[in-house]
Amino acid sequence: MPLSEHEQRMLEQIENALYAEDPKFASNVRRRRFGGSAARRRLQAAVVFVIGLALLIGGVVVDVTVGGFPILSLIGFLVMFGAGLLALWGVGSAPAASAGESSGGDGQSRRGRNRSSRSFSERMEERFNRRFDQE
Repeated sequence: MPLSEHEQRMLEQIENALYAEDPKFASNVRRRRFGGSAARRRLQAAVVFVIGLALLIGGVVVDVTVGGFPILSLIGFLVMFGAGLLALWGVGSAPAASAGESSGGDGQSRRGRNRSSRSFSERMEERFNRRFDQE
């Protein structure tokens, strides 16, 4: 059941007050809320990958060739590659975008400047360390 306009305005006021009071907590809660879509995207990527693998193997078994090249296997490989890209690009985009929208305060702009001044390898190393510490 959808919310009325009055209820939506009240909810927005509560959210804005929460962001103003504790932006770190608010961004953390928002990231977790979008976690379901990342899991769903990973599952979709896994299913598409399996379909690509079946095409790859099926292309070898059926031996459909165009100009002496197994075209069905090539299509299977491209589907698998696309699934890998979907898994890699899809996971990081939704939570990062929601975190950028949610805080919008002074801390976020400072963090963005710091991120751009660091090198790619430093950011990758920091990500690796965070993941290693979580486990």
